[in-house]
Order: sequence, then C-alpha cells, then structure tokens
Amino acid sequence: MSEIVEPGLYPDLTAEQYHAQRTSLSSTGARTLLKAPALFRYEQDNPQQRRDTFDFGTAAHRVVLGDGPELVAIEANDWRTKAAREERDEVVAAGGVALLAADFDRVQEMADAIRRHPIASALFAPGSGRPEQSMFWRDEQTGIMRRARADWLPNPRDGRLIVPDYKTTVCAHPEALARSVETYGYHQQAAWYLDGIRALELDEKPAFLLVFQEKTAPYLITVVELDMVTLRIGAAKNRRALDTYRMCVESGVWPGYVPAHEPHYLSLPAWALNRDTEEYL
Repeated sequence: MSEIVEPGLYPDLTAEQYHAQRTSLSSTGARTLLKAPALFRYEQDNPQQRRDTFDFGTAAHRVVLGDGPELVAIEANDWRTKAAREERDEVVAAGGVALLAADFDRVQEMADAIRRHPIASALFAPGSGRPEQSMFWRDEQTGIMRRARADWLPNPRDGRLIVPDYKTTVCAHPEALARSVETYGYHQQAAWYLDGIRALELDEKPAFLLVFQEKTAPYLITVVELDMVTLRIGAAKNRRALDTYRMCVESGVWPGYVPAHEPHYLSLPAWALNRDTEEYL
C-alpha cells in the first residue's frame, strides 16, 4: 500500500498496512526516538520478529475486541516437540496466531472477565464502536504526519468521547501500574492519541482510559485515567520526540544514546554515590 499523506480516519486499514507506513510517526516510534534515534531507524529497517509473548497479547486483544487474526489452539503442553512447532508454523504461515491449548482457554477466560466488569464491559460493548481504527493527522508545529491505531473507537453519540485502550499485564495493582506507565510510556501514548482525536475533530475534550488486565486467574482488571500532570509530561515528551524526528529526517543523522563526537561524562547512580561517599570518602 502507498504511503498515507492525507489526514483522516482510515477505518479499513489492516494492521499490516498501518505498520508498513514509514513517512508518518507513531506513538511507539516517538517513544523509541527518545531512547535513541538510531534504535528507531534500526527497528524501521528490521521489523521485530514474532515472539510467544506477543502472540498471547495479540490473542487477548482478538478475543476482547473481536478483531484480528484467527486463533488456533494447539493440543500440546509446550513448544518443545517438533510436531507442535510444525503446527504453529503452519498457522503462522496462514496468517493466524497459534496458542497452546491452555493459553487459548486462558484468553477466553480473560475475555469473560472483561464482560463481567462494570466499566470494561461498557467500554468494549459489541456494537458500541469499531476496533483497530487508524488515525492520521498533520502536526501543526513540525508538519510531520502522525498516526495512531486505536484499540476501540466508540461510535459518535452525545456526550464526551471516551476511548479505551486494552493492555495485558502481570500485575494490575495501581502501584505496579504507575511503574508500568513510566516504564512503557503509556502517558505518552495517551497524550498522543488524544492529540489525534482532537486534530481530526472527533471530540474537543476526549478521555483516554487504559484498561489493564492480569494474565493469570482471576484476571483482575483496573481501569485507569491518567491525571493532567502525567498527561502534560507525556505531551512534552512527545513534543521532544517530534522535534528530534524532524531534525533526524532533515539531517539524515540518527544518533545513539549520546553524541558520538566526544566521550560521555559518567558518574555513579545517586543511590550508589550516597552509599559509597559515606563509606570511602
């Protein structure tokens, strides 16, 4: 598919077509840019290989959202046998996702837990919206085309537009989720998606909710709305990523973690300095 150059909502774009876009910047790409532009460029040129953990997350999204590749249960305890691996490879070659039978049952149970949750069930109610909706918009300050793929975009209706994003996690306790938001940049994702919704005039004051669900029974769920300070920090990081992207595109230079023309001045972490200063200095 050719590159998308016009802002808009592209409801029928496949996941493969969306991820193949190279001249627009996604939230994931923006977060990688802040780590090191060279990492971003490498990942663009070398798409990530399939991993079993990704397959499980994809499967959970498929069952909860009702959209995605076909799921196939493989009657095996693990992937160590040749027969199990061959079955998996056949499913993958056909465009599906192969899961061990126990994992297949687990994602069904996770979806059942979502349907029983008072908030999550309403957010992802069948018929209330459309899954995997691609948004493209032009950044006013840099002219860069930005993109996002919403897990679920509610149908137009009266009231505030509430856009949910589904994530599987090891622990859905709020303290653990606060660390996850910082580690994975979910506040940047939230601010990015809100920008897209506003830019496309889908809603003036949208809300973005993160629906976290544990991957083990009883599949506890925590629905999160980030506070304004956290969203502002995410937006500021996104702005830095956009500026970095523009400079890299214009210069053709994609630096690593630090400038390459001189050594980086390094000291011990603060906790180690505090400990060792008292004991050795």
